[in-house]
Amino acid sequence: MRLVWKSVDKMRCFRKRSTIPVLGIVATCLLFMNLYIEDGYVLEGDKRLIRETSTHQLNSEGYVHTFKYLSNFSGSINVTYRYLAGMPLARKRYLTIGLASVKRKKGNYLLETIKSIFEQSSYEELKEIVVVVHLADFDLVWCENVVQDISRKFAHHIISGRLMVIHAPAEYYPLLYGLKRNYNDPEDRVKFRSKQNVDYAFLLNFCANLSEYYIMLEDDVRCSKNFLTVIKKVITSREGSYWVTLEFSKLGYIGKVYHSHDLPRLAHFLLMFYQEMPCDWLLIHFRGLLAQKEVMRFRPSLFQHMGYYSSYKGAENKLKDDDFEEDSFDIPDNPPANLYTNINIFESYESSKAYSSADEYFWGKSPSAGDFFLIVFLKAVKINKIKIQTGTEDRQNDILQYGTVEVGESVVGTKKGKQCSRYLTLGEFKNGNFEIANLEHKLMFDTECIRILITKSQKEWLIIRSISIWTSQPPNQ
Repeated sequence: MRLVWKSVDKMRCFRKRSTIPVLGIVATCLLFMNLYIEDGYVLEGDKRLIRETSTHQLNSEGYVHTFKYLSNFSGSINVTYRYLAGMPLARKRYLTIGLASVKRKKGNYLLETIKSIFEQSSYEELKEIVVVVHLADFDLVWCENVVQDISRKFAHHIISGRLMVIHAPAEYYPLLYGLKRNYNDPEDRVKFRSKQNVDYAFLLNFCANLSEYYIMLEDDVRCSKNFLTVIKKVITSREGSYWVTLEFSKLGYIGKVYHSHDLPRLAHFLLMFYQEMPCDWLLIHFRGLLAQKEVMRFRPSLFQHMGYYSSYKGAENKLKDDDFEEDSFDIPDNPPANLYTNINIFESYESSKAYSSADEYFWGKSPSAGDFFLIVFLKAVKINKIKIQTGTEDRQNDILQYGTVEVGESVVGTKKGKQCSRYLTLGEFKNGNFEIANLEHKLMFDTECIRILITKSQKEWLIIRSISIWTSQPPNQ
């Protein structure tokens, strides 16, 4: 008890030192979080300090640098988990699929979600995944009943090391009452979302060393067929480029992919700000703090929310992802590239937005004959299919009326930037769109550039809504 009060006294003295810089405050916050992690509780003074500084720090430019250099966590959180089903893995897998589940007042979709994961995966894909279910309810009778249901239905997956069920005991959780009432949320709502952040933090912490990559799903989703193959294809296409989060659904905390080496840092981050805001909002901050400013979301979505009743009070939850396609895995790769154009750009509708996976587009003023829109890949790629769409539903006249698509090789530097020295014309735009497939059988060289060339001036402006590129991966990938 004396040690506790000594720590509290130290906190009081610390608060009096108003001249300590922000870096020191955050460092102290992180130190106290480690104390909480090791001892299983947080001193009241420590928690108060975290609450007072967290919102300010999340929105501070200085915190970006502080977080990157001071919070480069590599150690795991000291939690002793209970294995309810399954055993530690003998080897690392390619992808861990994480689910956290609690008792619902209405409906239970967990078994259907697990079933969808396994049924929508091929035998070869099953060898590369492991599913980890965190039963995060404090009702141990409920946990035991759910484990029995899972064990009866998925025994062969448990035996094969593809499914584990874990539980983090209640004593490792921080206090879940008297929390900050942000956004005018009722007290029970704040408790629910705060506990959910801790549930996810403990799940991420457990999964940190199981695989190369990690994807978070909720416990009430349906999966697209062969979703792992699509994810692997997208990750491979981004080899050599920087990313923190890849998104394969636009809903909540569904279909978000991370490097496993980022999981300890994300787990600490969720714990540190567990009472500040919902987890999907915190994830946006996390991505931004690690310098990924743009959303990297891919369509069609690979996961669909199927639950009708929310885990919060059994309230209705009718959210659906209208980009979901259950039987489609024809997602473009769009390999990393630099984009150039000499078309006069309107406001902030820059060229990169035509190549982005987000719902954005390039918008340029009346293009002239000889104008171009150029994609220069960071490294040569084998292209299989190209699809380019111009105009939008509300601006159907802003299409490319006269233009061709060319592929090039031998990149050279010029005063206007990089471009290819040799081009091969693939075809012309028709009704504002262009599409060609089976290029791996037609092109005798690896592609380094794709150029849209305007062949006739037009009065109308030009919207390039999307540029989609599919590549042919080498057999060993």
